[in-house]
Amino acid sequence: MRLVSYLLDGAPRYGAAVDGGVVDLTRRIGRDFSDVKALIAANALADAQEAVAGQKPDHALESLVLLPPVLAPEKLWCIGVNYAERNAEYKDNSDLPKYPSLFVRSMSSMTGSGQPLEKPKVSEQLDYEGELVIVIGQGGRHIPREKAWSHIFGMTLCNEGTIRDWLRHGKFNVTQGKNFDRSGSIGPWIVTSDELDPRGPHDIITRVNGEVRQQDTTERLMFPFDFLIAYLSTFATLKPGDMIVTGTPTGAGARFDPPRWLRVGDVVEVESSRIGVLRNTVAAEQ
Repeated sequence: MRLVSYLLDGAPRYGAAVDGGVVDLTRRIGRDFSDVKALIAANALADAQEAVAGQKPDHALESLVLLPPVLAPEKLWCIGVNYAERNAEYKDNSDLPKYPSLFVRSMSSMTGSGQPLEKPKVSEQLDYEGELVIVIGQGGRHIPREKAWSHIFGMTLCNEGTIRDWLRHGKFNVTQGKNFDRSGSIGPWIVTSDELDPRGPHDIITRVNGEVRQQDTTERLMFPFDFLIAYLSTFATLKPGDMIVTGTPTGAGARFDPPRWLRVGDVVEVESSRIGVLRNTVAAEQ
């Protein structure tokens, strides 16, 4: 199932993306689930599947304003330097990392597929980072690695947009450059694990104006999905709807010489063949 969140008459709703459009689930399921996160927490995927069966679409997908599929996860974890060769891009002669690099983003820094990515007034260095995202279903603490796969509800995509010159304003953190409003995007939907085995392998590709900039596969992750779940749950309780953005391949704009920053009007596409395409156009901050 592909679960999507969207605006209708200014109000958030959610549904299932099917051939021909979207079946609205907001009031179709017998129990009252206000959004995708509530559906995940109630372990109600079977209810949603039953509600969709035999239904015609209520809306054309292209007519909807898409939102990130989980509107208010408790935690949006982001993993850095996770694909082979990414460590070498830093040219600091450091050893391969023993543990994942980790930071968090607020959902105000994310928008949905088809919505503008915002280039801020204070910087010319808006960059792209195409990434696969795992969405937590069953939560937990101290999750053993061998049981981690059963805690994944599904997968989606992220453009983990970054304002490069703001990454080092502080001595030890990258928070500022990772949290500009609407600088990144998540979507277009969650593909649930019953249709998409998170074990993969999964491809990931990023295009800017049709030009391939990043391309890789999860077979080359230094810290695979099951490791990340076990590691994160060692110190924090994972909750239903939490999202883990699992790292970007080589080829971000900052790594070119000279750097290739995003400009107003650029179209960024992040694609994985079994998930779909997350597409956004860059717009200037108003």
